Amino acid sequence: MRAFALGIALNIAFVVVEWVFGVMAGSLALIADATHNFGDVLGLMLAWGAASLARRPPSARYTYGLGGSTILAALANAMLLLVAIGGIAWEAVHRFDAVGTVDAPIVIWVALFGVLINAATAWLFMAGGKHDLNMRGAYLHMAADAAVSLGVVFAGIGMIYSGWRWLDPLVSLVIVVVIFVGTWGLLRDSVRMALQAAPEHIDTGGVRTYLASLHGVSEVHDLHIWAMSTAETAMTAHLVMPAGHPGDDFFAEVVEHIEHVFAIGHVTIQIETGRACALAPDHVV
Repeated sequence: MRAFALGIALNIAFVVVEWVFGVMAGSLALIADATHNFGDVLGLMLAWGAASLARRPPSARYTYGLGGSTILAALANAMLLLVAIGGIAWEAVHRFDAVGTVDAPIVIWVALFGVLINAATAWLFMAGGKHDLNMRGAYLHMAADAAVSLGVVFAGIGMIYSGWRWLDPLVSLVIVVVIFVGTWGLLRDSVRMALQAAPEHIDTGGVRTYLASLHGVSEVHDLHIWAMSTAETAMTAHLVMPAGHPGDDFFAEVVEHIEHVFAIGHVTIQIETGRACALAPDHVV
């Protein structure tokens, strides 16, 4: 929570500074970067709100809690960035026909300040990004922002030494490409999670193979693995065991193994002794 609060505060301050100096310098690249950073601030706010909701306990209505809000936040974050880069690209293309005067030294110093701010913010989210899509989205955005700001620095240097003012809209288009590449993966993953797909890091086939190899299990069906949030994964499965219920120790061992090996923390297993199950066919949900 402290990472979100500090990251939002730093980036709001920088967006204001970058936008003001971008207008003063006549630099679309700075304005584009400021617009992108503002989109990331909104994204951080969404992620922060979702992370706060995810900490609320389950209720009679929301029996899994509100962890799923982190998936919605990641999806909204990605869509917001795509809209922002569309506007930047449109303005950059038109700027090629009417490149105004650009104060390159201002562009360089403000962009350098942006590199420091964005790199520091990315560092705040780096550890959490390894296990949480929501945090990874925040980390990727901030890291991309640092790289984009560095590109703006080089554009400013290039304008000073070459006088090519068209470098400003060109760098704006490069920013668009960088943001799009980074956002596409986040959009893809968040859409998959919203559709209850098994997370990328989960070996679904390995889970099935492990369950089928358990002593006394003759069949595994109705296996479902999905993301409850950007950091939690759930699983349900039916195990056919003709010899009868294996006992609590069996469940404890299986649940512990699945959590340790496959990183699935919420496991539900139903034991069947051989009676036909309506959910047995793979095409039935």
